[in-house]
This record gives sequence, structure tokens and C-alpha cells, in this order.
Amino acid sequence: MINKKLGSNYNGKSPAFRESTPFARFLAKLAMHIFMWLAVLMVIIPLLVVIIGSFKTNKEFFNTEVFTLPDKLNIANYKEAFIGGKVLLGLRNTLIIIVISCAGTIITGTMTAFVLQRFRTMLSRFIKAAFLLATLLPNISMQVTVFQIVNKMGLYDSMLAPIILYIGTDIISITIFIQFLNNISVSLDESAIVDGASYPRIYFSIILPNLLPAIATVLIIKFVGIYNDFYTAQLYMPSKKLGVVSTALYRFIGPYGAKWEIIFAGIVICIIPTLIMFLALQKYIYNGLVSGSVKE
Repeated sequence: MINKKLGSNYNGKSPAFRESTPFARFLAKLAMHIFMWLAVLMVIIPLLVVIIGSFKTNKEFFNTEVFTLPDKLNIANYKEAFIGGKVLLGLRNTLIIIVISCAGTIITGTMTAFVLQRFRTMLSRFIKAAFLLATLLPNISMQVTVFQIVNKMGLYDSMLAPIILYIGTDIISITIFIQFLNNISVSLDESAIVDGASYPRIYFSIILPNLLPAIATVLIIKFVGIYNDFYTAQLYMPSKKLGVVSTALYRFIGPYGAKWEIIFAGIVICIIPTLIMFLALQKYIYNGLVSGSVKE
């Protein structure tokens, strides 16, 4: 339908590309393919190095090249990483933090976005400007203040510290929800108000169900962000009993060196949950981001 409306001027390529010489088109395609292969190699090569290194012994790891295959598959590295690194405990703590943080982010994020997008007042404009200013400030410049606040509240070395930080500073999620709300007609709210619905009823009956694609997108982004966050967990939960996945393998780094072959095995173990989640929900990521960026 789109191609018929646009006619022959649209065939998936720009007019400049169609009017160029065959040699120029060849060079453009060649450059595109080279760039794509370089991007693929940048992702695959580090992963191959980690997988190969995870099956080596300590002697093989330090005496062979990174791409040299081990003499035999050393499964002991994975056993040591899983048991000695307490990966299972880290997965449990990480899951608790992710579930509570994601639930809080969805509730606070959707409510905040609903108020800011539907009630356009001077206060809402000021809050949006404050959010924009907060995104421009580097996080490291505010860590001393945040740490003092967390410590004074008695939340240091507890799972509540990262949970509150993950819920209270998620400006990106609010922005995504606002973009999706721009595509939800205000007439739905007005019709509900005429029928006697209150704003909480509108939120739970109209806004929240229509934000499901955005919620799926935010959940995936939030999951990956928390799962890979090392800095927050290491700073606010230094106790070994409160270790998460990102800090579980840090115990193999000591003052006299690091057991990199075991760390690599632990990295492979930690990659598996995010890989499974991404393969299962990747369509929601792409569809959610695209539908939230286009206003009809």
C-alpha cells in the first residue's frame, strides 16, 4: 500500500543511490558489507575468546594464544565458577532485585508518564525539564551525595539500596512511556470521564493495557541493565552474602593475580540467562522501540 501511494519514486533506496553510477553503487554496497562484517566480528571475537579460555587449564591459559584450542574440555572451571563463585546465590539475589525493581519501575514510570503527558501544566513542563537536566549530568558526579543519603537512611549493605536506586532514577523508562502515550488518543480518556470514570480508573482500565508493548520493552531493557550492573552492587552491597551475578566472579580476583579461566567460565554461565531471554523476547524489543518512535 505504501509503495503504491509513493509510486515509482520509492523502492527501498534513495534517489541519489539510484542515480549514481554502477561503480559507485558497488562501492557503497561493498562499504556497507565491510562495515557489517566488522561489527559482527567485534561482537563474536571477544565471545569466542571467552568460550575458548573457559575450557583451558591455568597453565594453558597463560602459555598459549587466545585462539589456541585446549587439549581437552576442562569442565572443572565451570564447576569451580558455579560453586566457588556462588553463582546460584548471585542469581537468586539478582532475581529478587530485578523483580522488585521492574515492578516498581512499571508502576512509578507509567503513573509519572501519564500525569506528565496528559496534564500539561507549568509544573509538568518544569518536571520534564528537570528530567532532561538529570540525564545530562554524569552519574559519577552525584555518587558521593547519593552514597551519603543511602548510608544515612541505613540502607547500606542491603538489597534495598540498589532497588530504590533502580526505581527512583529510571528517567529513560519514563521517556519511553511518554512516547507511547503520545500514540494513545486523548478521546479515550474523555469518553471514560463522560461515563463517570475517575483518573485512577482511566489509568488502570485504559492507559495501562495500551502500554503493554512499552512495558515489555522497558522490562527487557531494565532486566539487562540490572543484570549487567557491577558498579551499583559492588558499591552498595559489598557483603559476600549479598553478592549478585555481576559481582559473584569478583572473588576470583585477588592481590596476587586472577583466575581468568574460571572467570571466563563464570562469564559464559552468566551469559546464558540473558541470551535465552533475548532470543525469546527479541520481537518485543524491536516492535516496542519502533512503535514507540512513530506517531500516526
